[in-house]
Amino acid sequence: MKQAVGKVFRGLLMTLGASALLVVLLFVVANLWVLGQTHSRIEHELPLCGGERVGIVFGTSHWTRSGVRNPHFDARMSASARLLRLGRIDHLLLSGDNRTRFYNEPIAMWRDLRGRQVPDADMTLDYAGFSTFDTLSRAREVFGVERALLITQGWHLPRALFIADALGLEVTGCAVPARRVSGVWRLQAREWVARVATLGDLYLWRREPHFLGPLEPLEIAPRSWETWLFHTAGDPAAGQRAKSGEALAGKGK
Repeated sequence: MKQAVGKVFRGLLMTLGASALLVVLLFVVANLWVLGQTHSRIEHELPLCGGERVGIVFGTSHWTRSGVRNPHFDARMSASARLLRLGRIDHLLLSGDNRTRFYNEPIAMWRDLRGRQVPDADMTLDYAGFSTFDTLSRAREVFGVERALLITQGWHLPRALFIADALGLEVTGCAVPARRVSGVWRLQAREWVARVATLGDLYLWRREPHFLGPLEPLEIAPRSWETWLFHTAGDPAAGQRAKSGEALAGKGK
């Protein structure tokens, strides 16, 4: 009797062990698949990022639970403002969580970027970016974005790029400069789990965004050279007048 119980127990342990090994294997393979599909489109040098008209900035809390400014938030805002100044992008879509009137990620991003001298005309706020999936779904379906630069931390970009690919967006990723932050390993570990969950969202239970709404195409201010070009095309003498004005201004210096 004892031998029979022992055999059943050993068989159960072997089954559980094999199942656990299979789960770990699938977990690793899923993550390697996401990383392999996206790593070549992630740029880690900020001045080399961009070349797209729209940059999508993912929301995160302005403050940490300990009451200090969130360094990940600051890194995203600093990088976004710098990319605009460098002319690597022309417009920012600020997408984040706005579930309650006491927590509003898009407004926090807007205020911070205004403090960095980013014009209002260069920003659009998306108040229903409750998740990475929702942000990217709404970028395409609500704001009419087809191509974009994704601006966030390097450990977040593989999942964001993978979701964007599945939704039909043409995207590249800009990993914002990072400094040493305590506890970042928890976010990175959580991201490994989130990548696996994303595969289920996309291919098993066909996740849908919480809220879409009517189409609201982004109003992107024309680049300065485009304004000059169209103005000159409509009035051939305009270009000559502009050059004459520059020459006179130079003499007055």
